Amino acid sequence: MRFDILTIFPGFFDSPLRESLLGKALAAGHLDVRVVDLRGFTDDRHRTTDDRPYGGGEGMVMKPGPLFRAIEALRAEPPPPRVVLFTPRGRLLDQPLVEEMARWERIVLVCGRYEGVDERVHRHAADLEVSVGDYVLAGGETAALAVVEAVSRLLPGVLGCAASARRDSFSDGLLEYPQYTRPADFRGWRVPEVLLSGDHERIRRWRRECALRLTLERRPDLLAKADLDAADRAFLRRLGWNGTE
Repeated sequence: MRFDILTIFPGFFDSPLRESLLGKALAAGHLDVRVVDLRGFTDDRHRTTDDRPYGGGEGMVMKPGPLFRAIEALRAEPPPPRVVLFTPRGRLLDQPLVEEMARWERIVLVCGRYEGVDERVHRHAADLEVSVGDYVLAGGETAALAVVEAVSRLLPGVLGCAASARRDSFSDGLLEYPQYTRPADFRGWRVPEVLLSGDHERIRRWRRECALRLTLERRPDLLAKADLDAADRAFLRRLGWNGTE
């Protein structure tokens, strides 16, 4: 998997791409991330990437010229990429979208700034528009890191235990069950006895029911799309779920 991150602040990515799982994945060759300075595609001595909006208004808008030249140059390199533009009006980034992206061979992530990018970039240069949530960031760089990390966790060899990605929150439509580790007794708070029982079927069911309970309490909206069997539905109904959330 290759990512090309198009940004006017390439130094933003120096530390995150050296640390933890991303740093290890890059060093091992499981992941290829290339940070591209958009200012290298400007055509004036000031390396200008933004200008005032037509029609007036506050702030600055990123110019189409540098963005189109950069995207076209990246498209000319194999393998053919999908171009993703971060914008509040884009498709919400969720686990199904992350799983879809993990099947792509190469992704160009376009990081906007200021008041956004020229509309012609939205309409004629991007393959997909993505939003990371209903809030405002200074630019797309933080969103790009979120996508790289979320997608990379699903790639072969990146996680030490590949099965852990399949048990994460949202992977099966539910929030993840609670986790405990040693010591069994900490400040008087005991690990649930079922986890110490050695009965793997009881543990499996306890974890499933905890995931169902947490999802119902914290994110009931997720249940409408979750993969629920008859036992799950019966347990949720005992908790007061009416099957319509």
